Amino acid sequence: MLAFIIRRIGQAMLVIGVMVVIVFFGVNVIGDPVWMLISPEMDQSAVEATKIALGLDKPIWEQFVYFVGNALQGDMGRSFVHGEPAIKLILSRMPATMELALVALSMAILIGMPLGVYAGLKPETRLAKGIMAVSILGFSLPTFWVGLMLIMFFSIMLGWLPATGRGDTVRVLGIETSLLSLNGWTYIALPALNLALLKISLVIRLARAGVREAALMDYVKFARAKGLSQRRIVGVHILKNIMIPIVTVLGLEFGSLVAFSVVTETIFAWPGMGKLLLEAIQRLDRPVIVAYVMVVVVLFVAINLVVDVLYSVLDPRVRLTEAKA
Repeated sequence: MLAFIIRRIGQAMLVIGVMVVIVFFGVNVIGDPVWMLISPEMDQSAVEATKIALGLDKPIWEQFVYFVGNALQGDMGRSFVHGEPAIKLILSRMPATMELALVALSMAILIGMPLGVYAGLKPETRLAKGIMAVSILGFSLPTFWVGLMLIMFFSIMLGWLPATGRGDTVRVLGIETSLLSLNGWTYIALPALNLALLKISLVIRLARAGVREAALMDYVKFARAKGLSQRRIVGVHILKNIMIPIVTVLGLEFGSLVAFSVVTETIFAWPGMGKLLLEAIQRLDRPVIVAYVMVVVVLFVAINLVVDVLYSVLDPRVRLTEAKA
């Protein structure tokens, strides 16, 4: 197990190193942020002074070396617009995005798993066919449209839930969270549901396919022949085996919930990293863009590492394969 983890950590470091190069050069060759920050009436000397102040007068390779040196010390530059450390801005918005992603992932599991298992156990019933039809809609409907419909129905027509904002927060260990207040839950319900719809559909289809495949296995037939109850067969023999691919996919999907929550955060004015990224792109705030992408890359790599470890725990064959390698 230790050799397996060390190997994965080495691969993770390599991926992060490659992404640092791609992200930095990819962001810094697009546009000129100086013209977004100065007045059109300013003369050339003022433009040059601004470039020097921002460090944009140096060659791109020199900027990269300077960036890497500072990044190793936890400094990814200062925001051109806000004048604050970019990583500080990202981390200040991270709790809002993380709690939104966690609630969305929880919804996907709590709603998608039971529906998918039922559809797999009784595929010919009308309810199961209806569940699969709804899952197709979940894949097909665009996120921004669904978000607008949720706001129109639950906020404007019914007046049950607020349309935008984060609500009351509680500080725990220096981190602001809205999950510990009732008011906060009313604000997070709609954006989390909007973000979770695609994942709910994904979990339904994964669970259904896994149950259909596991139900035909010999160990399930043997369990039925022994006279075990349906609840025990499903809970012990079927669910345990279908969890391996589901854990793998959900681990990666959690990273995508964090990385691609921009649309949802914009529609619901949720003060998370995605909304900050959109503002940074509009203003060509390069340090913030690079810091955001690198934070997401590290998050993806860390999630992949955790998923690999969990996979090896759930499936001993992975450990044996790594040991032979």
